[in-house]
Amino acid sequence: MKAFSIFIALILISSLCPHYANSQTDSCSNNLAAVNGAQFPFDTSSLNCDAVWTVPNYILRYAQASSNVWSFVLSAPSIGCYVAMGFSPDGGMVGSSAIVGWVNSGGVNTMKQYYLEGQKPTLVLPDQGNLTIVGNSTNIVAVGSTIYMGFQLNASTPLNQLIYSVGPSGGLPSAPLYQLTQHQNMIATTINYVTGQIQTVKAPYSNLKKNHGILNMLGWGILLPIGAIVARHCKEWDPIWFYSHISIQSLGFILGVAGISCGFVLEHKLSVIVSHHKGIGIFILILGCLQMMAVLARPDKASKHRKYWNWYHHNVGRLLILFAVANVFYGIHLGLAGRGWDVGYGIVLVGLFIIAVVLEIRMWMRK
Repeated sequence: MKAFSIFIALILISSLCPHYANSQTDSCSNNLAAVNGAQFPFDTSSLNCDAVWTVPNYILRYAQASSNVWSFVLSAPSIGCYVAMGFSPDGGMVGSSAIVGWVNSGGVNTMKQYYLEGQKPTLVLPDQGNLTIVGNSTNIVAVGSTIYMGFQLNASTPLNQLIYSVGPSGGLPSAPLYQLTQHQNMIATTINYVTGQIQTVKAPYSNLKKNHGILNMLGWGILLPIGAIVARHCKEWDPIWFYSHISIQSLGFILGVAGISCGFVLEHKLSVIVSHHKGIGIFILILGCLQMMAVLARPDKASKHRKYWNWYHHNVGRLLILFAVANVFYGIHLGLAGRGWDVGYGIVLVGLFIIAVVLEIRMWMRK
């Protein structure tokens, strides 16, 4: 299971930043002083070393240079993406100060401090923050396809709750605003500067976040399409198809409502701004409620109004499924769940599509 998780993570990272795949990775067994080109304006010969993020191989070297000065060198295989290392007072992103570095396609190296005032990109402020950087101690260099970002801080003991993130491929900040695009993956850790022990911090409300995604994916994004396939292609087994259709759609609706409820709670707990995702979700919920109420107003087969009801029911259902599928993928993107979720859900949809096409061909051949 662990090997599978690492495999999925490698797929994710390679999609975020293509240079990961062919990078010459760094490791703590490498002598930084012997790496040709990785030169810094402070002593790096006796730095402690930890692998702080296994995939995509973030290596942190650090040491106390004097009573109030600490040296840091972060390496990562991320040319084409920005590299960020944040110092957080409480383990969260908001309120933290981060050192961010990148090397653009022209080979120009840039390194800046940012203050994360809020979650919107406009609230990530360049050239601001609570870190006191020792003058002329910063440097960022690219050696092969590995980037090395070094700096020194004035502090008796730096904050031990550290956040690492990687930006999207090609989404590098540029003058004059130097605004960061939203990171594509991140990890929060704690570090013991004395023992070197690293502990990954579980994201807050991660279980609620996962439940929100799974319930909506299963309810709106999988069961409803299955119910629609049953209604269209299984009518030869009357009345089993009808009760199966009603049961599947009702279960999908219940799971979807539960998933949306988790979303409202999650929005309140995390104070996140996901207006488009939320708006589409509410629209899907309204369509779902209309479909459930339409069942109660279903005319008899002999009624002259039945064809209009069928047209309404079928097309509202198609619209609901279309928006549901789109919002599931959008939610995976917003939640930074990873490419594995995209691929997994995509495989399910392709399977359902193939089944629907085969049944459609079967139906037309019978006609």
